[in-house]
Amino acid sequence: MTKSNALQSLPRPEYPRPQWERSEWINLNGSWQFEIDHGQSGKEREYFKSDHELTGTITVPFCPESKLSGVEYKDFMAAVWYRREITVPDAWKAGRVLLHFGAVDYKTEVWINGSSVGTHLGGYSSFSFDITEHLASGTNIITVLAEDDVRSGRQPRGKQSERFHSHGCDYTRTTGIWQTVWLEHVPDAYLSNMKLVPDPDNACVHLELAIGGQVAGATVTVTASYEGKVVGEASAIVTGAYAHVTLPLSEVHLWEVGNGRLYDLELSLRQEGVPEDKVRAYFGLRTIMIDGMKVKINGKSVFQRLVLDQGFYPEGIYTAPDDEALRKDIEISVEMGFNGARLHEKMFEPRFLYWADRMGYLVWGEHANWGLDITTPAGLSSFLPEWLEGMRRDFNHPALIGWCPFNETWDRDGTKQDNEVLRIVYEVTKQMDPTRPVIDTSGNFHVVTDIFDLHDYDQNPETFKARYEPMKHGGEVFVRFSDRQTYAGQPYFISEYGGIWWNPDQKDEKSWGYGDRPGSEKEFLERYQGLTDALLDHPMMFGFCYTQLYDVEQEVNGLYTYDRRPKFDLETIRRINSRKAAIED
Repeated sequence: MTKSNALQSLPRPEYPRPQWERSEWINLNGSWQFEIDHGQSGKEREYFKSDHELTGTITVPFCPESKLSGVEYKDFMAAVWYRREITVPDAWKAGRVLLHFGAVDYKTEVWINGSSVGTHLGGYSSFSFDITEHLASGTNIITVLAEDDVRSGRQPRGKQSERFHSHGCDYTRTTGIWQTVWLEHVPDAYLSNMKLVPDPDNACVHLELAIGGQVAGATVTVTASYEGKVVGEASAIVTGAYAHVTLPLSEVHLWEVGNGRLYDLELSLRQEGVPEDKVRAYFGLRTIMIDGMKVKINGKSVFQRLVLDQGFYPEGIYTAPDDEALRKDIEISVEMGFNGARLHEKMFEPRFLYWADRMGYLVWGEHANWGLDITTPAGLSSFLPEWLEGMRRDFNHPALIGWCPFNETWDRDGTKQDNEVLRIVYEVTKQMDPTRPVIDTSGNFHVVTDIFDLHDYDQNPETFKARYEPMKHGGEVFVRFSDRQTYAGQPYFISEYGGIWWNPDQKDEKSWGYGDRPGSEKEFLERYQGLTDALLDHPMMFGFCYTQLYDVEQEVNGLYTYDRRPKFDLETIRRINSRKAAIED
């Protein structure tokens, strides 16, 4: 088999982390041994031993619930096991070998040749282990255990159903590995992470680089290029395990909506003049600021025409079947006149953010908080570590214009949320990233927030519009659940609306949507335009977010079907969404 054919047969063969890329890596997707462990007794039975064979197979990185995995088991799975043989190239014996997981839901333990190399808690953030000391010459065995319980109240589950069946706006579950697994070779001293802050007003970017290994006296050099032309270079001596570099740029090209003007970045680490490590990255130049009721990008008020994107796929569930599907979801959104999305109840994979960066597509980062009990401070321990991992991974994406750790923090069994949980998460998020606005909890119940947003699924355009009319003239600002949250003058928008139920070609009795179904396509479009016009015409609304881009299983309020076929004429929807908003410059 030729190399190109081998790549075509490998599921999700593309490099999974395009903003931090090395040349020496091995994709471990494909066929693994697999076994469901309903009794969670596999550790007691020593499934982790290198000579223990599992009874089935699965195609990684697709979850066992999915068709693409080859398993398609839909019931609850308390634990699942994976096993695979690997051979590490002889050339990798010098340096370190890292084993990376894009995401595994939920609690993971990994063994190499029967020795545990580490554990990870969290179903959405990426993690890795240095497995160098556990490798042997020739064949090595990777064993992975993933434990998952979406009904426990102790883990964020997002839109994964806590019942046997999908229902309402909760869908098929994802258990175990659902993003790419790969090996990476690094030197003994290597660049481990980058935090980049764009500063176009001063024609530069500021970088904080983390270094792994023994790096005393090492030097880092960063070189920026734009369309193949070198536009900046800077170096710094490593102090401890970090280096801080300000990189001046001879040319300023702004990242804007619809124009993802990206710079290429090459980073190198040298010790005593000898090259140690090299990483390829990229960045975009843009600023975000709040100015009164406006949220400005590069100093201009840009109306955020957002759509709710759930990140689900008919055959892959949480995992896109290929990289093209990720790009296509942005394309079909833009075709209908949207300029961005709320990435809803899920940390999306880095490849999606890469395409958003490339295409100039605005996104809000959100965690999958549904299912997690935050009525006591104990909820922090199951939320904050993973949220920080996700922020650290995604910080450098220019497309990401705001953080929203929680969504609709409803009461749990009659007990109210612990407001201090939301306050602490907000404050920590702002400490990690003072450059972006933060919504503490989208919709309700706000505690401390940079943006005040509401969810409003009123299906009547007249009553919908009237609700927000007084604030146009300095009158009362509408606040849902006014006994639980208080408006304090922040920028204001409706971050979920519409959700219009439309499925004339689907007769499934389980179908679900918001409110009453329109009687005709004409009625749908009149309602859609009436609701959207009310927001575009409002001088104090900086954006909207329509529910939703495509149907997901039984939820049929998408503008596209689940398999991404448009339900309506693209030009008609684009015309409604695209006209100038009252708040825009």
